[in-house]
Amino acid sequence: MENSILAKTYEPKDVEDKWYKYWEENDLFRAEAKSGKKSFCIVIPPPNVTGSLHMGHALNNTLQDILCRYKRMKGYNVLWQPGTDHAGIATQNVVEKDLAEKGTDRHQIGRERFIELVWWNDYQSA
Repeated sequence: MENSILAKTYEPKDVEDKWYKYWEENDLFRAEAKSGKKSFCIVIPPPNVTGSLHMGHALNNTLQDILCRYKRMKGYNVLWQPGTDHAGIATQNVVEKDLAEKGTDRHQIGRERFIELVWWNDYQSA
């Protein structure tokens, strides 16, 4: 057994570069549309309308990453899919408040424009 000294601090780049390259070269980030393997999927929520990220977001994404990697290593066909609207009511509330400050509301701008503003967070130009 070789005697070696552990580095004082962990440098993720030293480890992650090697493994990221390996995962990419072996197509391990890709799910198959049709597979004989058991399926596992996690949907990633979109960013908050407020634009404020916090430790909960970091924790959530870290846990999702761990679960997806674990399931891949166990032989599952894994899809980590960017998702849609996880906070629709909060988003609608933010857009409606902004419209009210501008002297209008969702009824005046119409359904199509309101949907655009909610989806694209482009409500500043309403």
